[in-house]
Amino acid sequence: MAVLKIKVVSIIGRMTELDQVTSICGKSGCFHPDNSLSFYSDTAKFSPITEENPYAEPLQRLSGAVNGSRKRLELLPQDELNKIQYRRDELEDYVTRLVSSFQELQDARVAAQEQIQRCTRDMEEVSHFTGLDLDLDAIRECRYIKVRFGRLPKDSYEKLNHYHQNPYVIFFPCTSDDIQYWGVYFAPMEQVSEVDRIFSSLYFERIRLSELHSTPEHMLEDLQAERGKAIERIKAVDSRIEALWKQEQKELRRVYSYLNEQSVFFSIRRYAARYNDSFILTGWIPAEREKDFCAQLDQLESVEYTLDKAENELEHSPPVKLKNKKLIKPFEFFVDMFGLPQYDELDPTPFVAITYVLLFGIMFGDVGQGLCVSLVGYLMWRLKGMALGKALIPCGISSAFFGLVFGSVFGYEHLLDPMYQALFHLSEKPIEVMEADTTIQIILAAVCIGIFLVLCAILINIICSLRRHRYESALFGPNGVAGFVFYGGLVAGFGGQLAFGWQLVTPLYVAVVLILPLLVMMFAKVLGALVEHKPDWKPESWGGYVMENFFELFEVLLGYASNTISFLRVGAFVLVHAGMMTMVFTLADMTSGIGYVLIVVLGNAVVAGMEGLLVGIQVMRLEFYEMFSRFFEGGGRPFRPVTLGPSR
Repeated sequence: MAVLKIKVVSIIGRMTELDQVTSICGKSGCFHPDNSLSFYSDTAKFSPITEENPYAEPLQRLSGAVNGSRKRLELLPQDELNKIQYRRDELEDYVTRLVSSFQELQDARVAAQEQIQRCTRDMEEVSHFTGLDLDLDAIRECRYIKVRFGRLPKDSYEKLNHYHQNPYVIFFPCTSDDIQYWGVYFAPMEQVSEVDRIFSSLYFERIRLSELHSTPEHMLEDLQAERGKAIERIKAVDSRIEALWKQEQKELRRVYSYLNEQSVFFSIRRYAARYNDSFILTGWIPAEREKDFCAQLDQLESVEYTLDKAENELEHSPPVKLKNKKLIKPFEFFVDMFGLPQYDELDPTPFVAITYVLLFGIMFGDVGQGLCVSLVGYLMWRLKGMALGKALIPCGISSAFFGLVFGSVFGYEHLLDPMYQALFHLSEKPIEVMEADTTIQIILAAVCIGIFLVLCAILINIICSLRRHRYESALFGPNGVAGFVFYGGLVAGFGGQLAFGWQLVTPLYVAVVLILPLLVMMFAKVLGALVEHKPDWKPESWGGYVMENFFELFEVLLGYASNTISFLRVGAFVLVHAGMMTMVFTLADMTSGIGYVLIVVLGNAVVAGMEGLLVGIQVMRLEFYEMFSRFFEGGGRPFRPVTLGPSR
């Protein structure tokens, strides 16, 4: 259970050296800046540095111009970048010139694209009216007749018969699809308003072909030619963009990398505070990088710095970075979902890794399906880079292991009987899940596992709380020593008597192991305040305190019961898996040949997918609600050092 050890560093120097300091902090890749003013109580003479980043705007313009040209810039390696130096006026001149060149070409390309879209749209509309043998120029010159081109829904076309008394309400269709006709209607000048009103009520949608020239057939040819010219212009513009890119790529990459670096360095300044001609900059660095980081600062003669352990600055909420071994690291995914631990908390990732893999394997015990889960997880990790996929690999292996215990291979319950006979001299598998006696034993075993894990969670809370000097939680709370004694005593006393015949429950046992811890939990706040030497340990009203904590204690007891009962789902899913696969084989036995194979294969796929999802969710629920809630607070903020990368 490891949280990366970090230190807080405070750097003091002259304002003229602030750029050098931010450069060192940025290049280190390990400096997490923090608000410097928050580390001092008297800040009346300090002022925040609110200068505008002079590199952000040209960097944004340059990135926008390159992205708009469908090119991609990559940053130079740090060793090459260290050799580059530009003046601000040089950067501004270069960016202005290059952005102007790219923008001119992009504007030309956009104009050609718009022309293609316009031609394509007009071609589509005109194509619906070919065959009408109409001269659009002649129509435009008509003085006494108006012509309307457009589309009319088929339902509306059938309603035209209702207007037979008006001789001008006639629609001449040309082409059609499933829902509408394209065509034309005519009306004299003195009747056009009335006819337009009628067709508008029939949802006629006008298409203004009168803006075009010649016949529809000739217009279609002209539009095709115009569209072809626009496509050629785009090709020419793309060639010019490519030539400009090849010509400027090397210098462009240098300028882009330098701008990005300087913008990142300058952004660190906003965390600093100014005092006359001096500055102070505060942040966090990993303890393991202290030597290298300080060696860089030592090169600046007039810059001073101090370092302190993060444990001494807990009121400033030190940032957190988890540090775990490769086998455990994938399960940081689940911890991140719940929330990072605070700096002085224990990292629960190892506990999650062990318990999640164990519970998943028990609930999803099948050799074949478990190996498939591992394979799917591996592919998710390798092909998609999904953190969840990497966590599924050990879960699948655990499922395969418990599949060996339950004797299940893709639902075949007796396929491994020869192995049991050869290795253990058994006639068949040792655990028959669906037998009545075995079912009861599985349920009881699930409850025992739950009790053990709840006790482990309480122990972790005791250790963590003692480390954090929270004695009320460690000693007197429901997840402290008092809670451990009560819960463990209750299980050992009554559970031991039922299971093993232990005669532990005596009046003295009840008084010391059960009633006394309950009283301690009821007065946990008072006892905790006394141990921590708080002057205000007395409640305002003893009667009100007792009444309030009595009901809270009742809620605690319900919590113990519900947490324990929740683990019944572990045994239930063992039975569910066996039951679902029994149903699959019942259906398969109704057929033969290829039908049998298809049902078995598809049934395994459906069961594995559905049950894998449900088991994953249920184990996560057990982790978060039955175990995490007892020892884990979360609320930590991530350690995010300043690093060089593309601007966002």
